[in-house]
Amino acid sequence: MQSESAVMSGVRAVLMAMLAMLKIMDTINFLRELIAIPALSGAEGSRADFVAAWLAREGLAAERIGNNIMVRVPCGRQDAQTVMFCSHIDTVRPSAGYTFDPFSPPHDEERIYGLGSNDAGGAVTAMIAAALHFARHGSLTFDLLLLLAAEEETSGAGGIRLALGSAGNINCAIVGEPTQMRAAVAERGLIVLDGMANGTSAHAAHGEGCNAIYEAMCDIETLRGFRFSRRSPLMGDVRMAVTQIAAGTQHNVIPDRCTFVVDVRPTDIYTNEEIVAELQAAMTGSTLTPRSLTNRSSATPVEHPLFRCIERLGIETYVSPTTSDWVCLGAIPAVKMGPGDSRRSHSPDEFIFTEELAHGVAGYVDFLECLSRNF
Repeated sequence: MQSESAVMSGVRAVLMAMLAMLKIMDTINFLRELIAIPALSGAEGSRADFVAAWLAREGLAAERIGNNIMVRVPCGRQDAQTVMFCSHIDTVRPSAGYTFDPFSPPHDEERIYGLGSNDAGGAVTAMIAAALHFARHGSLTFDLLLLLAAEEETSGAGGIRLALGSAGNINCAIVGEPTQMRAAVAERGLIVLDGMANGTSAHAAHGEGCNAIYEAMCDIETLRGFRFSRRSPLMGDVRMAVTQIAAGTQHNVIPDRCTFVVDVRPTDIYTNEEIVAELQAAMTGSTLTPRSLTNRSSATPVEHPLFRCIERLGIETYVSPTTSDWVCLGAIPAVKMGPGDSRRSHSPDEFIFTEELAHGVAGYVDFLECLSRNF
């Protein structure tokens, strides 16, 4: 009986020939066209139109749910389970420092430049190419659902949560983000806290009143040195940082209000509610109000076929410090993996290497083939 490693070697050899069939230059050109269409989070309509039309020309019928695009690639089995490919078509606003028009970048043979090329245009494009491969050469033992979501960057109501209502039962998911095709087997959650300290206004010249800035500073200093009592064996400590502060109306008025924002990155050892309660108990004069408690930390179950395929393919694993649409999947087992490098995301002159894109396509095909044998 052939060993798993021998089987994998054979699969990878086939994949080298497969890249030619996948028309990698067409894939590169698709990404170049995609990023030329502005798609700021919440305003992705034109890009969604382009993607749906392109998929239709390639023979894939796309379902439109708001600005989300959904494509189903059935395997033909009546009792088939469903694996979801999901990534996002929206972008942040261009950061300062671009040396070119982010929607009309320079042409380069080795790199694809432009806003959203790395986050997450590379994953979107590679997932589409892989889905097309299986639609044309069907060899999976499960149905493949491709979901290209809107509003990921802002966690908007019109994004993946809206689309999932029409997706039906999903057994597991691969979330497409720039991870250098490493497998993020855990992802920290996100809590944004709005802090507010109150004081009493007075004329600054009289030494009266209660300065809300000083009240907030005491609590901010507490947050700076705060250590949670429990540490996750998988994710380490809960991380947080004060990222914004605002107070005062003019130079000679003691401010009666100071607001600040705290970015908290939870782990799997706490619920989001427990984190907020523990932090609030440590405050002496400020109230902390969470904007949302739904963005919870996630982890790939070690007994799931997703994890077995990661091990059998020898894919490097890590814990992701950044959030994605994985936080919206609830109890659906998932892993986060895609071409590109997260350190390039949201940065000036964003790009992805064409070689990364090609490896992303092959990596996704390889992973789904392995999953198909082990699901």
